Amino acid sequence: MFVDKVTVDVQAGDGGNGAVSFRHEKYVDKGGPDGGDGGQGGSIVVRSSRNNNTLAEFRYSKLLKAESGQAGSKRKRHGKNAKTLVVKVPIGTVVTDEKGTIMADLIDDGQEVIIAKGGNGGYGNAHFVSSTRQVPRIAEKGEPGQKLSAQFELKMIADVGLVGLPNAGKSTFLGAVSNARPEIADYPFTTLSPNLGVVDIDDNSVLIADIPGLIEGASQGKGLGDEFLRHVERTAVLIHLIDAYNEKVDLAYKTIIDELAAYEVDLSRKPQIIAITKIEGLDDEIINAKIAEINKICPKTTLVTAISSQSGVGVKELLRKVAVLVTKNRQKIEEIEMTETVPVLTLEDTSDSWQVEKTKKGYVVSGEKIERFASRTDFENPHGVERLRDIMRKMGIMHDLERKGIDAGDDIIFKDHGSIEY
Repeated sequence: MFVDKVTVDVQAGDGGNGAVSFRHEKYVDKGGPDGGDGGQGGSIVVRSSRNNNTLAEFRYSKLLKAESGQAGSKRKRHGKNAKTLVVKVPIGTVVTDEKGTIMADLIDDGQEVIIAKGGNGGYGNAHFVSSTRQVPRIAEKGEPGQKLSAQFELKMIADVGLVGLPNAGKSTFLGAVSNARPEIADYPFTTLSPNLGVVDIDDNSVLIADIPGLIEGASQGKGLGDEFLRHVERTAVLIHLIDAYNEKVDLAYKTIIDELAAYEVDLSRKPQIIAITKIEGLDDEIINAKIAEINKICPKTTLVTAISSQSGVGVKELLRKVAVLVTKNRQKIEEIEMTETVPVLTLEDTSDSWQVEKTKKGYVVSGEKIERFASRTDFENPHGVERLRDIMRKMGIMHDLERKGIDAGDDIIFKDHGSIEY
């Protein structure tokens, strides 16, 4: 089954907890702290693979979860790091988060991107030894791994896209010029998923995608058109096929162009060649009249030709012109990419910043750095809580709480991580 859009829950592994431990050996009096650090939680990586061509495996497996790191132990033993979970997806897969932000755009075979980072392991008490703290009873909890809902969307990468109304002859054309074997029948909507075929043209080869037939309203989802149009986005050139037996070839042309233009990305501006198909058995006068009808409404720079996929008439000439157009357009894109200057943005480091908000439940403290410390604090361990208080004093948070009127017994809340009393 071809599936090209899925939503999955992604959960990286938590870091392992640090250990509180002291040496207990024969003939060693008052052994020092030897609690080891926790292991790193497993991250989740997406990797593009030429051996995958659908997202079907994620249709019923909605959770991607990496293992957590192991806890540290005595004798300063570091907890085992969890393995990275590698998820293979087809080339052309785009991964976005809940806000629609693109996290990965995988266009090359073997490309990898981390979409969820595993939590860092917590420090064991051996880490906290100092000249003033000889017997630390503090150990950190491991950080939680990143969690999110991600959308995987496959946008086929092809040089050429075949577009046209249902039964325009797209599958027949692809089967005639390539090694692809799409289902072909004399009724609309035979093709229910995009097909790919490699076409050799003289010394060149191009990858052609057969996009399922579009109908009026496709850009708004009618006939699943919006689901299929995404596969046109990455193509360099379009071959627009129109059935010669359609009584209104001009209307057939305009229907497809309007849908391409109405899509979220204007696809009607892509270079294209228009081909009147199924001309076997028709005389030249009828064929030329059909071409003239299209020429009246299409841009003057657009080539309009006529072909027969069954007999091969005009096919090789069409493919040669397509190859030239693909090469020209790809070079143009590369030149634009080389000449474009990317502005360098200097972002202010806000990791140390924090905010205190007074609420009915207490005083909510937020901020990247302080929340990370809170996530690593064992709120059941008074020594760990006291360390968190010390950190808040050094960062100036306690002073701000006092300025805002905090009283003894009021709660200091760290969102999802826990709370302490002032």
